[in-house]
Amino acid sequence: MESYIFGNENYSDPLCLQFTNTLKWHASQSPVETLNAFTDFVSWAQKAGIAKKKDADQLTAWAEENPTQAERALRRLITLREAIYRIIVASINEKRAEDADLQEMNAALEKPTDGAGISRTGGGFAWEWKLDKSSPDWLAGAIALSTANLLVSDRLKRVGQCADEDGCGWLFLDTTKNHSRRWCDVKDCGNRDRQRRYQERIRAEK
Repeated sequence: MESYIFGNENYSDPLCLQFTNTLKWHASQSPVETLNAFTDFVSWAQKAGIAKKKDADQLTAWAEENPTQAERALRRLITLREAIYRIIVASINEKRAEDADLQEMNAALEKPTDGAGISRTGGGFAWEWKLDKSSPDWLAGAIALSTANLLVSDRLKRVGQCADEDGCGWLFLDTTKNHSRRWCDVKDCGNRDRQRRYQERIRAEK
């Protein structure tokens, strides 16, 4: 049994938002999947900091030995990701989240967890949840815990969605003082929007 502490999520995009962004162009008609195999998810989890190298090696070995189960685990993760995405987008748009999506998140939340407590951190205190790593579903549990932690916090009001007209759909935590962030990246979607508006002005002046 190991613990997951949420203290570091106060200063960066929460884990659950990072997970929703594994589907690129999420709000478009042609989204691009980056998790095409369970091992893709394991690699992402290691980069995101929830899976240590030891965890990643064990999960990769398990996936190689159990390909059918690994494929099913990946489908469950993707189903969870889309439920979380819809819940958060509904919140951004001040709409009611679907009961089915909340049930999906809660199902992931309860399976691999075994109690909670408060832990000291550099900035004060944070929730510490015990995760049962006997099943690969513990990673889904960590993501669901991150989602729950966000949904009941004041930070939920600071979650935004990229305003790109082509459907980027990227979710982020807006840490600007006046809540003015509109883009996933001003050099990417923000720059493309500036170029679009510039071309529209040129056409209008002709």
